[in-house]
Amino acid sequence: MVITLVILCIFGGCLLIYMIREAFLNKIIEQELSFPDFPQSLGKVSIFFISDIHRRKISEKVITPTIGKADIVIIGGDLTEKGVSLEKVKANLMKLKQIGPVYFVWGNNDYEVDYHKLDAILLELGIKVLANTAVTFESAEGEKLSLLGVDDLSQERDRLDLALMDAEETGFKILASHFPSITEKILPDHKIRLVLSGHTHGGQIHILGYSPHERGKIKILENTTILISNGYGTTAIPLRLGAPAECHLITINGNTEKKG
Repeated sequence: MVITLVILCIFGGCLLIYMIREAFLNKIIEQELSFPDFPQSLGKVSIFFISDIHRRKISEKVITPTIGKADIVIIGGDLTEKGVSLEKVKANLMKLKQIGPVYFVWGNNDYEVDYHKLDAILLELGIKVLANTAVTFESAEGEKLSLLGVDDLSQERDRLDLALMDAEETGFKILASHFPSITEKILPDHKIRLVLSGHTHGGQIHILGYSPHERGKIKILENTTILISNGYGTTAIPLRLGAPAECHLITINGNTEKKG
């Protein structure tokens, strides 16, 4: 009986250490996505995507390897939450700005803080907030890529229709939304080719392989392609199991040839 208890304690301690380790990983997943209709004159576009930072302090282990590799940075919501100082948030944003121009969409937890003050910090640092709006990039040949963003779905602040009106109708469209469920509102006619999202934390903790949410992944749907991130931080408790912390370096191009 004593030996059994000792074994259980050792196992429990090792499991706890493992869960803490998974929660504080600085894993950068490099992913390449090819679309036949991606503007050839843009060559390729690289995006550093990070979602659900919450209470974490962004590590230099994430920033340093990414500098010079990404054209833009997208924060997929839940940059912060109740109890996180605005000084800490500002420090995280300053780090992300080292990578490239930063774009931000609101998550549900961002509204737990004084979001007017948060909005002021974003403005001060020159970070573009995509709240039912879009920004368009154009090549020298006139081909266009539009980055759209919608506000928090949980408070029904999202207006995909307004973001689409702000985007170039004929451009290649990428949509940032904290909630993956935005795909339920996307029609084929919208021609949104890629959605970047988070929110679910990939389930955060999987017990015997089960969790309320599936692990982060790229899914090809009938109306779009979506990347759902496990996220960088945690909610409730700073532990993960089966859904390690992650951020992404995504390269998008028009090369559809299979690599040998």
